Amino acid sequence: MCTYTFSQLSEETLKTLVTLHEEDGAPEVWEKMQIALTADEVRRLNDLKSTLHRRNLLGMNEATLWARAIYPMLVLAEHGYVQAWSGVSLKAAYPTFSLEGEADGALAPSLGGRIQSPYLIVHEAKRGLNAPDPLYQLLGEMLAAARLNWEQDANPEQEIFGCYTVTDTWAFVRGVVSDIDTEKPTFTLEFSPDYNGISDAENIVQLLKFIVANQIAV
Repeated sequence: MCTYTFSQLSEETLKTLVTLHEEDGAPEVWEKMQIALTADEVRRLNDLKSTLHRRNLLGMNEATLWARAIYPMLVLAEHGYVQAWSGVSLKAAYPTFSLEGEADGALAPSLGGRIQSPYLIVHEAKRGLNAPDPLYQLLGEMLAAARLNWEQDANPEQEIFGCYTVTDTWAFVRGVVSDIDTEKPTFTLEFSPDYNGISDAENIVQLLKFIVANQIAV
């Protein structure tokens, strides 16, 4: 059995491991995946947007951008025992391959202060000419999370959400992993429109809230 780190993954590698079905999701489908913000959430989000408007986001290093612009949005989607996490270690074994590494962040349940299997994986794109494609790292992280969730509930179809960020732009992916315990699982993907972290901030948090609420209801 081969073990792949997330940074090793490319489109070609993933296609040898799983059967990929990809499609762009209709904007109206993603528009329906929204939960309204509370008055307190609106206030906190407006404070965040006001701060970001005054900052040069392009000039920030990755760690600063994560702390100032991305993680605070995840925190706004916390609900009950589901909270935002940074630096999430993931390791999962499928029948013919293993995946391991660290996701930049996640929305996941907490049990006794310990992270449980996540609902949403977040990948912050690395900068530089030789930086790997963030999409395929994210898909690997989603596959690992789906396998871990399957080990908890044995649902034959595992829905898992992910997003990657490029500076303050967010792109979401809805994934469904089926045939999960076979030699070549099927990974069906649906992609969202791109969202700007300031002008579309409300839509981003409403979508994050929907993902959390949808998983809690399962």
